[in-house]
Amino acid sequence: MISFDLFSTQDGRPIYMQIILFVKRGIVSGIVSDGDELPSRRVLSALLGINPNTVQKAYRMLEDEGLIESRSGAKSYMSLSDTAVERVRSELMETDILSVINALKQAGMSKTEALRLIDKNWDGRNEAK
Repeated sequence: MISFDLFSTQDGRPIYMQIILFVKRGIVSGIVSDGDELPSRRVLSALLGINPNTVQKAYRMLEDEGLIESRSGAKSYMSLSDTAVERVRSELMETDILSVINALKQAGMSKTEALRLIDKNWDGRNEAK
């Protein structure tokens, strides 16, 4: 069963999107695998303290993307091919890099400065020791 113990809500993004992102990050990290069972809509809504329709919307969107399979009145399971995992990985990486680029641009950095900063931090050389 996929655990939502580490799920926490964040401001600015609808909860259903946060659920989708949580599942997708689990896919990319390898924590979520093909065939894993998802909590029922009712159980997850109670666990997160949200409306069951919000969970239903997230699950429906994951179904539409072909990442989960659900049957009426039955459990939902992850349905992940290697192609689907790679698609999710690419999607998340592109979204994350665009967020970083926008933040750097908003901070007034040039592309050259941004690349220098990335290069400086790429191998963790700037981490506290």
